[in-house]
Amino acid sequence: MAGRFAGKNVMVTGAGTGFGATLAERAAQDGAATVVVHYRSSAKGAEETAERVRAAGANALLVQADIVSWDQIRAMADTVFGELGELHGLVNNVGDMASGQNSWRDVTEESIDHVLAVDIKGTMLMVHEFGQRMLDQERGAIVNIGSTVIVRGSPRAPQYAAGKYGVLGITKSYAKALAPKVRVNTFAPGFMRTEAVLNRPDWKAGRGEELVKATPAGQIPLPEELAGSALYLLSDEAGHITGSYMICDGGYSMLGA
Repeated sequence: MAGRFAGKNVMVTGAGTGFGATLAERAAQDGAATVVVHYRSSAKGAEETAERVRAAGANALLVQADIVSWDQIRAMADTVFGELGELHGLVNNVGDMASGQNSWRDVTEESIDHVLAVDIKGTMLMVHEFGQRMLDQERGAIVNIGSTVIVRGSPRAPQYAAGKYGVLGITKSYAKALAPKVRVNTFAPGFMRTEAVLNRPDWKAGRGEELVKATPAGQIPLPEELAGSALYLLSDEAGHITGSYMICDGGYSMLGA
């Protein structure tokens, strides 16, 4: 699959840390001409991601914005399309899982507002603003990072499940609105061994061991093990897939007819 983004420009939001950083580096390894590395506050991490992108042979363009602000998203889109001319792929990776929350009993109004603003409003604004510009250039693909909580819910953080469920509505709506030139899909990973997950109170209390036992694949993967699957939806190989929800959780959820 190496070279599947040859000559193309790919953008990843939240690429300063975690899964986003891994996605950006993998896009470069897969031949992207330029990888746009977005961050909000992780400037140091974004610079480190950009260094790895360049080491993999791609150009790196760093952009900063808070995705809950439409004005900042418009300005960022102006920069990206102004610098590159075209953007062929976008991964909306930014999300908030209320990682510091241990139980539904800990829900606060502030947390509800923040999670829904990031996961629903932020994702929608990104798809809306970048999607319409991709439509103007008559090609493009967008992948929204969801979660298996869409299927199984989250007794730990119901606001997180609600936010990611909203991502499905955004994906399906814009898959129709931007068709046939621009594809929009949701990639739904299960648990990954990221710093944010490993530092969660419930994980430290033994949840991780329980999840491994309940996962047919027998492990909780590193982000590197899932990045290629997520980027598949951005590639030409997935050219007939749009408005879809691709689950990647080692069999934990066991979806089926």
